Amino acid sequence: MSDFSKFEGESSKTIKLNVDEHKYENIRLDKFIADNVNNLSRSKIVELIENGNITVNGRHVLKSYNTKLSDEINIIIPEVEECKIMPEDIPLKIVYEDDDLLVVNKPKNMVVHPSNGHYQGTLVNALLNHCKGSLSGINGVARPGIVHRIDKNTSGLLIVAKNDYSHVKLSEQIKGHYFKRIYHAVVYGRLKNDEGIVDLPIGRSKYDRKKMSVTYKNSKPARTIYEKIEDFGKFTYVKLMLQTGRTHQIRVHMAYIGHPVAGDDVYGPQKVIKELNGQCLHAKVIGFVHPTKNVYMEFDSDLPDYFQKFLSKCKNF
Repeated sequence: MSDFSKFEGESSKTIKLNVDEHKYENIRLDKFIADNVNNLSRSKIVELIENGNITVNGRHVLKSYNTKLSDEINIIIPEVEECKIMPEDIPLKIVYEDDDLLVVNKPKNMVVHPSNGHYQGTLVNALLNHCKGSLSGINGVARPGIVHRIDKNTSGLLIVAKNDYSHVKLSEQIKGHYFKRIYHAVVYGRLKNDEGIVDLPIGRSKYDRKKMSVTYKNSKPARTIYEKIEDFGKFTYVKLMLQTGRTHQIRVHMAYIGHPVAGDDVYGPQKVIKELNGQCLHAKVIGFVHPTKNVYMEFDSDLPDYFQKFLSKCKNF
């Protein structure tokens, strides 16, 4: 058995495994690795698989892949920077707060939680200062309280759990698709229909591991409902409701049907609308059943200045 701990502190961490006995055949890949590498959790293994850091015979596979005799498994563990997340006195726009949770209106250009090389100025840094340690710990030290995320350049509402019980109950609602999330966006072009549904699976792009794409391989179901609010010809103001919550879901789905979100420098046209400084996308409404009060709560946020200014410009086209 390999020991992951002996690789810690090294700049390059690579583990090679071989399925060399019949007793190791027909075992789920993530379980096989967990059974044969010390100090590497199943959740970390799944993350490595999904990020393309684990291959079998040189190919990317799903975590559910079943091992075969003579399989050669290569595990690359990215260098981990020491994570020291400090509270920061950053102003927060709090829409609602009680002993169990808070609803925050995140501004554009704020990262939700720290990641490699980015440990300051995030929503988590601000929450640590505001909540004084009263945050759920389910997602670990890097994501305390974070139940769901929105992209750095997406503004709007998200919910934060102050304890593990609330975190679990809210996560169950998201997983069960009865956690309400409505976004507003400005997209390129004129929609053919006033409303519609994009029901297409999303997974990692095979061309760029940092991007997501509509794909039927290594993907998860994704469903977005859209409705036209106003037509400007070159652009359309739309309302979108998430029935699943995949990474970059709205941006990927709208780009796939030929209407990328205005300002999106990843999935939109190469000539980006620089004045938007990122996608024109706002998480406007969230609704959920309170985990302890057992009552439905819904919150609506005003469109931020950048969004309103761009809408006014679109009306003048």
